[in-house]
Amino acid sequence: MAEDIKSLDQLKDVVTDTAAPAGADTDTITETAAPREPVRDAAGRAYATGKRKDAVARVWVKAGSGKISVNGKEMNEYFARPVLQMILRQPFDVAGVAGQYDVVATVKGGGLSGQAGAVKHGISKALQLHEPSLRAALKAAGFLTRDSRVVERKKYGKAKARRSFQFSKR
Repeated sequence: MAEDIKSLDQLKDVVTDTAAPAGADTDTITETAAPREPVRDAAGRAYATGKRKDAVARVWVKAGSGKISVNGKEMNEYFARPVLQMILRQPFDVAGVAGQYDVVATVKGGGLSGQAGAVKHGISKALQLHEPSLRAALKAAGFLTRDSRVVERKKYGKAKARRSFQFSKR
């Protein structure tokens, strides 16, 4: 069969003939990705988990007035530092939907910085599930990718992960 194919057009014909189901017209076969459908529960919320360092956040996003609550407290109360509040607002600013969604999040583990990163990751994932058209902006900003950097474990015979004990010559 390899001797019969002498041009790219012939190769294309052979490939479409083998890939097409029986009785299908090869001219009408086009590969199109199915549009993403919103994933919401009965209450109209989208759910996602976000992770950063040792922190894990469970995040629910629904259409609303822009209220963010973390572990039953307002965002300003739970994350007192302005930098952490800015981190939580980043997905909305990038997607251009600031003030249009309410967020309820529960977060465990890690410190405040890791928790803020986990909630940000969860908000980004839940936003793209609630409104699939926002995925491109969030993906381009890198908010849908989990930041996998974690603290290195302490090794046997070392003071910390890599630091050796102080050397004494005498």
